[in-house]
Amino acid sequence: MNIVEELHRRADRRALALIAGDQHLTYGQLLDLADTAAAKLSATPASRIGLDCPNGIAHVIHALAIVRAGKVLVPLASELTARERDRVITETGVGAILDGAGELRPVPVADLPFDEARLAALDPAFIRFSSGTTGRSKGIVLGHQSLLARVTAAHRGLRIGPTDRVVWILPMAHHFAVSIMLYLLHGATTVIETSPLAEDVLNAGIAHRGTVLYGAPFHHALLAAEASGRPWPTLRLAVSTAATLPLATATAFAQRFTTPLSQGMGIIEVGLPLLNLDAAREKPTSVGRPLPDYAAEVRPSASSSSSSSSSSSSSKGEEDGEDEEEGDQEPAGELWLRGPGLLDAYLTPWRTRAEITDPDGWFRTGDLARMDPDGDIHLLGRSHSVINVAGLKCFPEEVEAILRELPAIRHVRVFGKANARVGAVPIAEIVPTDPTAPPSPSALIAHCRRSLASYKIPLEFRIVQSIPLTPSGKVRR
Repeated sequence: MNIVEELHRRADRRALALIAGDQHLTYGQLLDLADTAAAKLSATPASRIGLDCPNGIAHVIHALAIVRAGKVLVPLASELTARERDRVITETGVGAILDGAGELRPVPVADLPFDEARLAALDPAFIRFSSGTTGRSKGIVLGHQSLLARVTAAHRGLRIGPTDRVVWILPMAHHFAVSIMLYLLHGATTVIETSPLAEDVLNAGIAHRGTVLYGAPFHHALLAAEASGRPWPTLRLAVSTAATLPLATATAFAQRFTTPLSQGMGIIEVGLPLLNLDAAREKPTSVGRPLPDYAAEVRPSASSSSSSSSSSSSSKGEEDGEDEEEGDQEPAGELWLRGPGLLDAYLTPWRTRAEITDPDGWFRTGDLARMDPDGDIHLLGRSHSVINVAGLKCFPEEVEAILRELPAIRHVRVFGKANARVGAVPIAEIVPTDPTAPPSPSALIAHCRRSLASYKIPLEFRIVQSIPLTPSGKVRR
């Protein structure tokens, strides 16, 4: 099957598909433009085509055209360095690059680091590299059937349909395969806003009667602080993804717009398995429970303090920003997920889904988490980034979220430094908002003390010019 052919089958050609500024495209117009572009792409011998195109209507047209033509879509994100870009092109065997103007440039293909026949057997539609937060990123292969399965599963939770207008502000190169395809397959209108300014996003949401907002905590914080005080009366669902949602951002957004932020866990290997739909107001920093087609387990791991057995304690301390003793929360463990639309393979080194998952089809995420008595999941950090301080667990992501609450901090990274007495201590690298007036260590310590146990407070604060980030904006560890 071809997922774009499925879109043809479902689409109401008269309905509005895309809005970008003054441009409006119906589904019929969008599909006709994609088919015209696909006919040209069919003539190229390249099996995989890199898409080098910014956010906008052209990105949607060209992405659909590549897949419609029976080629494999390989997004080339604009944030990639030249070295990262070359690696994506080489390791995926991209044979041509399509730009935003529709120009196709052939690329010489060297020796492939994978078996072409094995890849073709998966009926691939899409290859995207993982974020690489902890080292070398991996090429993730999604076939047409797997892509449709995960889009269908995500829709059962999001319930986006023809009456919805989704205000889109995230990079399409990172989120097209599930998010944009989901909106198109289920008849919604996508309102593309390319301006990063909160005023422009809010203007688009109000002018086009947006019902759904899909963004990162960075966008939500800016919207909550937008100066006009205008409401967004048509907003019914606001999803936060791509990074940890700080409590302060969730609180400010809900107060400003009355609609709570629903934090989701999107992972390229799995899709959108977790979304906080039922407890977004009470537990805004949770990623909620598995969507209907997914299952989640928190299993004991070497990096966690104990098993994932149930506990009668509540998660009030985390949500209120109060200190809790280490034993007062549910035990931490490693998050495993199972459900439809899992990746079909890692490209290099080649590993199939059966080789990646356990015998029962569970995928190991590498994230440490805890599950509270209600079944809501709280992410704590990556299993290999946890800092062991005298036998106590310190999660860098938790400390970073607290420090990011300060307007004086633009970026922050927390990591462990070996210590002869306690094993390791947390250290923070900080990029100040104003390099000429960085926050003082005493102010940083005082802020941390209000929300963190003493052993989690960084022993040292280093002012730096930059912090390495992945192409999707996550801290590289």
